Amino acid sequence: MTTSELQQRLAAAIRDGADASGLLAGHYALGLQAYRHAYRARLVAALTDNFTVLARALGDEAFEALGHAYLQARPPRHPSIRWFGDGLAAFMAQAGEDLVPHPSLADFARMDWALRGAFDAAAAPLLDAAELARLAPDDWAGLVLHLQPSVQRVALTHAIEPAWRVLREWDPESGDAQPELPEPVPHAHELLAWRQGLETRWRSLEPLEAALLAAVAEGDRFAGLCERAAARLGDSEAAAPAVIGLLQRWLADGLLQSRAS
Repeated sequence: MTTSELQQRLAAAIRDGADASGLLAGHYALGLQAYRHAYRARLVAALTDNFTVLARALGDEAFEALGHAYLQARPPRHPSIRWFGDGLAAFMAQAGEDLVPHPSLADFARMDWALRGAFDAAAAPLLDAAELARLAPDDWAGLVLHLQPSVQRVALTHAIEPAWRVLREWDPESGDAQPELPEPVPHAHELLAWRQGLETRWRSLEPLEAALLAAVAEGDRFAGLCERAAARLGDSEAAAPAVIGLLQRWLADGLLQSRAS
């Protein structure tokens, strides 16, 4: 067996629990068990870091059980531990009540992951009002806006934001019991997450803004945004002011890239 083959078998034995017969003997075999335990513990700790609020919602034991079940079902394949957890929400949506006692918990995972992605995203120069003011009137119809790399749009099935906020502000290390949480009721909607400066931010989206942000992400022109707004509002005269109002909010929130970037 070559050194490369030995390394691959040892990695599989630690990572996947593959047969380690003939690889190690004596006390080295006991060391393999320690490596396996440490490997899994490190990955569950990474999940806790990536899904802080979800972990608080579930509690330590329940979150650890979820983490080990997820690790068993979906071993990490990305070389960076940062991305371990990218499929956790989807896994939770299919898991039973023993692991996920309330369906809204998958939304907690989606929101945690979106905010982590917003924090880690690259930055691009911001579009500002002065840049748009230099546009000629005839250029507005063909204007294409571009979202900042940190912008995340997440579909949620429950109104989890009030409970998420309570858990985010609670410090488990304080010794205080978990605060009483508002019941997350079923409510299909979109959440917007992004980074402004060095801070992550989020807010729930109304249907019109969600539809127009989706259009921006698809590369629709400003005229197309107005057409979509008119269709949703049922009023063509109200469409342009509505789009302009949202554009001003997007500029203030730092959601858009400079056209020169």
